[in-house]
Amino acid sequence: MSNPAGPEPETVRPPAAAPGTTGADQPPSPTDQPSDQLSDQPADPAARAARRGSTDSAAPLRLGTRRSKLAMAQSGMVADQVRQLTGRAVELVEITTYGDVSKEELARIGGTGVFVSALRDALLAGDIDFAVHSLKDLPTTAPDALVLAAIPVREDPRDALVARDGLTFAELPPGAKVGTGSPRRMAQLNAWARSHGLEIETVPIRGNVDTRIGYVTSGELDAVVLAAAGLNRIGRLAEASELIDTGVSLPAPGQGALAVECAASNQELAAQLAELDDPFTRAAVTAERSLLAALEAGCSAPVGALADLVAGGQFTELRLRGVVGTTDGTTLVQMSTTGPVPASDDEARAVGRELAVAMLAKGAAGLMGERTS
Repeated sequence: MSNPAGPEPETVRPPAAAPGTTGADQPPSPTDQPSDQLSDQPADPAARAARRGSTDSAAPLRLGTRRSKLAMAQSGMVADQVRQLTGRAVELVEITTYGDVSKEELARIGGTGVFVSALRDALLAGDIDFAVHSLKDLPTTAPDALVLAAIPVREDPRDALVARDGLTFAELPPGAKVGTGSPRRMAQLNAWARSHGLEIETVPIRGNVDTRIGYVTSGELDAVVLAAAGLNRIGRLAEASELIDTGVSLPAPGQGALAVECAASNQELAAQLAELDDPFTRAAVTAERSLLAALEAGCSAPVGALADLVAGGQFTELRLRGVVGTTDGTTLVQMSTTGPVPASDDEARAVGRELAVAMLAKGAAGLMGERTS
């Protein structure tokens, strides 16, 4: 077992606004092509949607969202902000994704894009004007016709434990059953338990927040692990018995952040949505997602990453930590790098790539199972 290089006792703060960002590149509108009925309209559906949105300022903006309670809450928050920015009505368009209807484990169906593809298809077809995703669900590549217009201020990126009787992780009984749908969490929680002489059984689970917490209240499981940000957004963070320190479990790349996506050809809407963008959050998650991409790992791979600001009088440095491990926790590769806060997306991506190269040199590739290449 490789010896994890745990975080030094530095003072850090959760992602918040900081200088240095670049907007996403926005290609020019496609050339108009004639048709029998609308000779001045672009042939591409997404471009037609963009044209309609830019010329009819009175029409409601259509926000595509998954149907879950959490997705609706997240999208409702963004909708309120967009209404204030644009002065236009925003209507939520509920869309069912493959990940919502499949009962298979995420690791088995691949994870990458299963909660996103249907929303992107609706964007490309012009059925919606923009979409809100949980950034951790977003593949690291995107169609050229779409732009990541905004990444708002990130919520708490930590994992949260919801356990029976309000127990903390260290207080769980021997052989405790802990539910999670994430191989990343399984790897780190099993490793932490093993290092402290504890024995737990990690159990794969699926379902929405109510379903997962229900496994605990029914007594079927001793605990479940969820994203703290999701619990907070639906007003259930108080049910967490412990917020798990990132020194124990690094979150998924982008966890706690939202992604607001629209057609690249709708430059007017993209510019308005960009007002929601938080520079530091974008830099941090760009570094994390670059690490994930360079490892050639999918969203369901046992990979954790977190970029945060390091306090040293002023917040001028960014620390990126990454971890890859076997789901039984017997082997982890955990490394970190610290440097100046990236001043551009390219600089942030470079940070992620450099750490990925170092982790691959330490054997990370052999711990991830099937890679995306």
